Amino acid sequence: MTARQYPIRPVPDDDARFTFGLAVDVLNVLKEHGYPEITGGLDFIELQQALFTFLYGTTGKEAGR
Repeated sequence: MTARQYPIRPVPDDDARFTFGLAVDVLNVLKEHGYPEITGGLDFIELQQALFTFLYGTTGKEAGR
């Protein structure tokens, strides 16, 4: 087995790649695969949080984000 690439360590203080557009791209891929469209703010925030947790292995709350 190869070493895991995620979560990214150490967690960058400010990763310019983690943008609103990244989350929009992910929600569009989910929609294209037949998942319900995200239309509410809370669902979008939860998607961003899940993506952040996958990428960095943290919710961001630990670092005051």
